[in-house]
Order: sequence, then C-alpha cells, then structure tokens
Amino acid sequence: MASLRPFRSLVINIPKAISNLSSIGTTRNSVAEDLFTNPIDRTATSSSPKENISSLRDELHGHGDWSNLLDPLHPWLRREIIKYGEFSQATYDAFDCNSFSKYSGSSLYSPSRLFEKLGLTGNGYCITKYIYAMSNVELPRWLEHSLDADTWSKDSNWMGFVAVSDNAESRRIGFRDIVVAWRGTVSPAEWLEDIQLKLEPLRDGEGHVKVEHGFLSIYTSKSEATRYNKSSASEQVMEEIRRLVAHYRGKGEQVSLTVTGHSLGGALAQLNAHEAASSIPDLPVSVISFAAPRVGNDPFGDEMIERDVKVLRVVVKQDVVPKFPGVLLNERLIKMLKCISGLLDWVYAHVGSELSLDVNASPYLKHGFDLVGFHDLEMYMHLVDGYLSEDAGFRPDARRDIALVNKFSGMLRDELKIPPSWDQPENKGMVRNAHGRWVLRQRAPEDIPPSYRHWRLVVLP
Repeated sequence: MASLRPFRSLVINIPKAISNLSSIGTTRNSVAEDLFTNPIDRTATSSSPKENISSLRDELHGHGDWSNLLDPLHPWLRREIIKYGEFSQATYDAFDCNSFSKYSGSSLYSPSRLFEKLGLTGNGYCITKYIYAMSNVELPRWLEHSLDADTWSKDSNWMGFVAVSDNAESRRIGFRDIVVAWRGTVSPAEWLEDIQLKLEPLRDGEGHVKVEHGFLSIYTSKSEATRYNKSSASEQVMEEIRRLVAHYRGKGEQVSLTVTGHSLGGALAQLNAHEAASSIPDLPVSVISFAAPRVGNDPFGDEMIERDVKVLRVVVKQDVVPKFPGVLLNERLIKMLKCISGLLDWVYAHVGSELSLDVNASPYLKHGFDLVGFHDLEMYMHLVDGYLSEDAGFRPDARRDIALVNKFSGMLRDELKIPPSWDQPENKGMVRNAHGRWVLRQRAPEDIPPSYRHWRLVVLP
C-alpha cells in the first residue's frame, strides 16, 4: 500500500483539467437546412401525453436497473425522467438569488403556490414541506446570503422540497410517490476548484464507507443558534418522509420514494436515498439525478446496492461535473487497484446506471465549448426529450419547447433567434412605488418565509 500513498494527498489542478477537456464537443453534426428555414410550430403542445404506466411501475422505478428501458429509451421512462427533471429545475426557478433582497437564499414562493407559479400543477403532486440547509465548512458559493442586515436568515438556504403524488397521479403510475427534490448549483466553475480528494466517514467518524465532506456538511449541519437549521436538512427531510410513509401505509397504499436533483442536488439526493433506505424497512427507493458528481467511495456504492437503492444518473458527455471529484482515480481503476492493494476506501466511485447524452446529437445546439451550457439542466432535459438510443439520431417528434434551453444559457444556435439567458426578472425586481420612487418589489405576505416555529403541515391528498 505504501507505493500508493502519494495519491492520498493528490491535489488536482481543476482549471488545467477543465482546459484539457475543452476540446470535447467542438465538432458539428450535419443539419438539414429546412430545420431553420421552416418556422417552428409554436401551437403544438410542449409535453408528451400522460399515459397510464402502472403496468411497468416496478421497472420504471428501477427494478432490473432500467436495463431494458434505456437503449432504446422507453417513451414512458423518458417522460418520467423529464418529470423529475422539472422538479429539480423548480428548485432553481423558485430560488431567490438576488443578494440585495432581504430574502436572498429562500424560495420566492410558498409551498402552496410554487407549482402554480411555475406552471407545474399538471404534474399531479403537492408540496408538503420545504427543506433548509446550512454548512459548517467553508463552501465556494454553494449557499447564497443577503446583503440586507435584516435578512430572513444569516446561516441557512432553501435547498428543496418534499412532495407527494395526488390520487390521480398515484393511479397513473401505480403507487403513492414521495418525491424529494434537492437544489444544486448552476455554475460548475464556482465550486469545482475546491473539490479535492477529501473523503470522510459517513457514520460517526469511522468505517470504510466515506463521502465527500462538503456534501455531507450541507446534509447534516445544524445549530441551535439558527432560525431554520435547528435541525439538519437530513433530519428535516427524514421526518417528513417517515410521516408520509406512515400516513399512506396506514391507508393500505403502496408507497415509494424518488429522490432527484441536479449537480450538487444530485449528490444530496444520493445521501438522502442512502439514509432513507437504511432507516425505513421495505421502502422502494430510487434516485434520478442530473449532472451529479461522484459522492463517495466504492464501499458507499456497495451499501447503496445492498440496500437496493436504484440510481439512474443522467449525464452529458461534454459536462465536466460528473467527472469530479476523482477525475484521475475513480471507479475505472478500482478493479485493477483492488488486485494490488485491497480495499481502496479513499477512491471516489460513481453509483448505479447511467443514461449518457451527447450535445452533438441535437441539431438545435451550438457545439463549441461552453462550460456552463454543458451543465445546464434545461439543456439536459432537451437532450433527454430527443434521445432515442445510443445509435439513433435526435428524435424528430420531440415535444419539449426548445426555447427553454436558453432560459439560463446560450446553447441554442443563433439561427433559431431565441435570445440567450432570456429568463430575467423585470427591472431586476425594481418597481415604482406610490411616491414615484424605484424600490425592490415586496413579496406577497404568503411568500415570506415562515419562522422555524411556524412551519405548518400540509393536508395530504
């Protein structure tokens, strides 16, 4: 083992590693000219029909590790992946990242209004609880803070929500689905530089099962001195999952848990799924993640398999985030190194099945290097919507509105005439008051974050 000791203190030059990857995706596929000369039909529906998929409920939830559904991609699974992607996207769309707002770092909307404000009421879910998180380690812009001295919280951020399927959706999919959606990070460059080979034990500071220390800190940190994190994100989410499981099992229903997230949110989703499967007997648990980094070591992955947690990682080949941490030492080397040195509990490894997407497959996307664009969740969902199989081209009858790709990025080709980063708050949130002066818009009373002591449980469907 001594010969491998230098790897333990390896510090990766992230900017250089990204530079070495910068040639990925620079080729352009051939595109039919009429794709851009003919106008796009803006009257066609932008979503796939909601079919009854209960006959495949176990397979769609990961039984068999989606082996017969990924290549070619089953249309029912495609729609479900996008559904969970939209829940993940909602955590970005509803996040107040305006540092001049006294509510920066919170949700723009209350739980009862979020799906309505974002146009997601048709998904058939009801939010039952918000999740808040803090961290006891220094993190590079993983958490947002307000510049206002009278801020809603100096320590915590809104990190996602718990939701449950309504009666109609439960009948459609074949079970009562509890969903946890974790918020992630938009820009990979903001935090990749601080990701090093720093694994720490998952439980009580000991054992071979280890995970990245920053992810674990966000998931488990708490402080009595805070308003929103007297209990950790882990404790908040597990309390709500247990409540929902007990409620619906008490009614004789079959219950499952699906945890989703993008980027950092995908990492938190794996930690959440591991804990849920470890503490709630006989609960089917699956993870649908997008652009998720590696979370832990090989023993962590082994425990996920032992607890029957099903993980489907949606990744874009050109995105650098899923390649970290462990860009050099990872699961590809574990088999070889195990033969030499035994258990490598300090090497990162991915978990589960992978749906690999390629920017070059879409005729609508620019194919130059775009670090942020390759990581964008809306771009991910565009590629899922057009994916047929590893060898087939982009699906000609893809329904998702391509304009969404440019919501926060500029990945769409200029010929489509859709401006980049078009989702901007009007006047950056400034409005003219009754005295003719410009001030930041005040939130509706129902959208102001409640104090910790006034969280209310939602009436369940």
